[in-house]
Amino acid sequence: MADPENTLVLETTKGRVVIELRPDLAPNHVERIKTLARQGFYDGVPFHRVIDGFMAQSGDPTGTGTGGSDLPDLKAEFNAEPHVRGICSMARTSNPNSANSQFFICFDDARFLDRQYTVWGKVTEGMENIDKIKRGEPVRDPDRITSMRVMADAA
Repeated sequence: MADPENTLVLETTKGRVVIELRPDLAPNHVERIKTLARQGFYDGVPFHRVIDGFMAQSGDPTGTGTGGSDLPDLKAEFNAEPHVRGICSMARTSNPNSANSQFFICFDDARFLDRQYTVWGKVTEGMENIDKIKRGEPVRDPDRITSMRVMADAA
């Protein structure tokens, strides 16, 4: 049974996606994602960078790949969880401690990212909807997160 406090429900333009949060791996990153979700930060945000066979990235309200929240960047919480299909991990610049609000969901194995990016969750339902997201760098007329909620708040 899912822990409602550590489960995200994303409604996207392609359908519903459920993500199990992993505070055991990355407590500060999970807290950030939940804080931003509760503020409505992710509502309407595009999937701005989507690479076939690799990942779908979102979390930048500007849609440019350079934006983030007003909150300070996070210290890296690299962990041993492998970057495989359905894994949710934080995007960042070349600075390991620059993750803020952007994240990506892996379409396939991306093990070359292991221990270099912070894994904070995994898609448990709706991965087929992530697979349908429009590809591009940048994406023309991108798919979006229409809403992102912590399951405990939705009841």
